[in-house]
Amino acid sequence: MRFFRTADGAPVGADRYEQLLHLLGQFTPVIEALPPDAALADVRGALRYFDRDAEGIAELIRLRALAWYGVWCTIGIGANPLLARMAARTASPGEIRAVPADTASVTSFLARRPASALYGVGPATARTLGAYGLDTVERIAAAPPATLQRILGAKTGRAVYERARGIDPTPVTPNAAARSTGAEHRFPHDELDPRRRRQALLSLADDLGARLRASGQAARALTLTVRYADRSTTTRTRRLEAPTAHGPALTEAAYALHAALGLQRARVRSVALRAEDLCRAERAARQLSFDPVADKAYRIEAAVDRARARFGTGAVRPAAKPGGKATR
Repeated sequence: MRFFRTADGAPVGADRYEQLLHLLGQFTPVIEALPPDAALADVRGALRYFDRDAEGIAELIRLRALAWYGVWCTIGIGANPLLARMAARTASPGEIRAVPADTASVTSFLARRPASALYGVGPATARTLGAYGLDTVERIAAAPPATLQRILGAKTGRAVYERARGIDPTPVTPNAAARSTGAEHRFPHDELDPRRRRQALLSLADDLGARLRASGQAARALTLTVRYADRSTTTRTRRLEAPTAHGPALTEAAYALHAALGLQRARVRSVALRAEDLCRAERAARQLSFDPVADKAYRIEAAVDRARARFGTGAVRPAAKPGGKATR
């Protein structure tokens, strides 16, 4: 897994991200784009062609990204996506970290890591496991699968048990970056205040909606990624009731995703939203409504789009009412 950052630590933009995906495409067609700043790549088919092992290919990618685009790549190498993700998270900026495929090396790499380091284990799940003394990956791996299933449910318990042992059958699924668009907000310091996080989500959702409308697209799903002070992340996706590019609808979905995480006093470093499963705007049929407030919201949004087209994207920005809903 590759996390892309410019040399000064700022997140890469959408155009640069596309260039980095193109760079990966020079080594393998099996690329899973994870906007706004990451990707998974299966390079097994490239080893013989380039006459290098995975670390050698990673070094080529790292050097070309830095030389051509001025971007540092943090690259994790593993036998499956889980290990690659975790290796990247534990690496320093610009570092390549590999987890050998043998069982002893995988066990050693995972053993002392906190439960929250496992992909898919967010703060709420980690707290639940911690209440039973299962606060490290080593302890989770030693627990009977039936115990984890009783605590977390059958499906989640089995998945967490397998991940604690370094097992991840998930393939790298090639996708097109054009099928999604994302934006990220990095806080100047680790953010504890949920109100500021919601304000950031409001701004991100508004920006996504404007970009979708400008490109004649609509989103069928919205994904929230929260990155914490310890560099771990939580990602959640919500299917939308209907394809939309309407800012308030995206904001409402973003707020719901954030609330469902139950972060409480979590130290959040950044939040990112990604509009996914995009379709043409013609498919975003707007239901007829006799609600004058809803109709007014659409008219205001159209007026805002015209103002931004004439005076720039910063001409009008959303604000949150005390109740948490967006206004302008």
